[in-house]
Amino acid sequence: MVSRLSAFRGALLPVGLLILWEIASRAGLFSAVVLPPPSAVAARWFASLVPALPYDPASQSYAAWLVSGELPHDAVASLGRVIAGFAIGVGLALPVGLLMGTSDRLYGLVNPLLQILRPIPPIAYIPLAIVWFGLGNPPALFLIALGTFFPVLVNTVAGVRQVDSIYIRAARNLGANSWTMFRRVILPAASPFVLAGMRIGIGTAFIVVIVAEMIAVSDGLGYRILEAREYMWSDKIIGGMLTIGLLGLVIDGAMSRLNDHLLRWHRGLER
Repeated sequence: MVSRLSAFRGALLPVGLLILWEIASRAGLFSAVVLPPPSAVAARWFASLVPALPYDPASQSYAAWLVSGELPHDAVASLGRVIAGFAIGVGLALPVGLLMGTSDRLYGLVNPLLQILRPIPPIAYIPLAIVWFGLGNPPALFLIALGTFFPVLVNTVAGVRQVDSIYIRAARNLGANSWTMFRRVILPAASPFVLAGMRIGIGTAFIVVIVAEMIAVSDGLGYRILEAREYMWSDKIIGGMLTIGLLGLVIDGAMSRLNDHLLRWHRGLER
């Protein structure tokens, strides 16, 4: 009952804003080209969900036909790039971060370079990405992986280096070797930081993929928003933005649930 009441209260402000937006648009307070009413955005959004061609079982499966509409195709393309780039970024950042966190010598050698490169936004690498990789998916994946790499790396290093020394001394007194120390003490203690970095990284990946798709590829939500801008289709632009927000909400919710599941022991919830 409490959760339903909270959800109802949380929906009041968005619904109220949508109603005011619709009334203002219908009253002609601003041009429909500049800011179309929510009803027009919803109509364009649902129209882009529908497959363009009728279902033909001889040419494709029903599942493939169901997502053959413009919006599902672009959403799947963007989500695929996010997942692939995120996996590359995490796969590179985790081992580097764990090594930097456990080795003072390596940390002192690499950290100055890290602090120089980390403030540079991934968007600044777009010209180089195009020169290095050309157009298509490779530059987009490079930019997404880069946007994921630094949040995961920084949080992993911080997590490993902030492991309580009491745990390390206790494990040594019990005769733990280096591998056991890393696997049973350092890695579990650093996991909240690592997972927090991954959650930040997936959010950054969504930001970067839209920018990359506006420049380097010919499909995806970012490409479609840029195309709609050329024709002044504001309803399509807003629909694409809302789709990005919904995808981000779903991914962030999944990451939050994964964190809660993996960190049950950390929060005293493990049974």
